[in-house]
Amino acid sequence: MTESEIYDTLRQGLWIAVLISAPLLTVALVAGVVVGLFQALTSVQEMTLTFVPKVGAMLVVFWVSMSFMTSTLVGFFSETIIPLIAGS
Repeated sequence: MTESEIYDTLRQGLWIAVLISAPLLTVALVAGVVVGLFQALTSVQEMTLTFVPKVGAMLVVFWVSMSFMTSTLVGFFSETIIPLIAGS
């Protein structure tokens, strides 16, 4: 295994990590901004108001995108990592 193969595999792995985490991070960002605006407009400074909607939205998005995440990881391992381990 050469250095270029290692760096290419690392690059692919990091890109897969970005693809998998993007839906959850996007929803957390949007929910945080919406709740922050709501708190600023109503002057309600409750800590659970920021936590509960964000976690709820992230759970829903995780449940919806779980098949995408799983298929992406399985494809990466079966097409990239396992052939490298097997030496093919």
